[in-house]
Amino acid sequence: MENDNERSNTFFRFEDLRIYHKAIKYAKWVNESTKKHVNNHQNVLVEKFNHAANSIALNIAEGSARNKSQFIYYLKMAKSAVRESLVYTSIMHQLEYFDDREEEESRNQLMEMTKMTGALISSLQRSSRMEEQDDSYPGDEMPAD
Repeated sequence: MENDNERSNTFFRFEDLRIYHKAIKYAKWVNESTKKHVNNHQNVLVEKFNHAANSIALNIAEGSARNKSQFIYYLKMAKSAVRESLVYTSIMHQLEYFDDREEEESRNQLMEMTKMTGALISSLQRSSRMEEQDDSYPGDEMPAD
């Protein structure tokens, strides 16, 4: 079976993105870390935390099938899901469902994804600006009367 890190040129573009694989890894980590807290009122908290963690990867995947400006929008939505996951991390820690090590692990993964997503957004924005500049050729302006 092919390793996730060995994939290249897949049919789905988002599978080539490192940030996507980080997001999947984080969603798995959240699922495994919150399993032990599934009972009564904690169920809703765990469900929402897992939803936020899954939303990071889902937004990246959805946006990758769009044009650049829409992809940037979905990447910003993924960053919103990162921030939402950070809030759930803090709540889990405050309620003592996460110990200090688990909170730090979650925060570190979220910070890394924020940086990676921000870098991808910046790269797409630079690329869009360069394409816009390439579309306007010198001398295309209307002559002055």
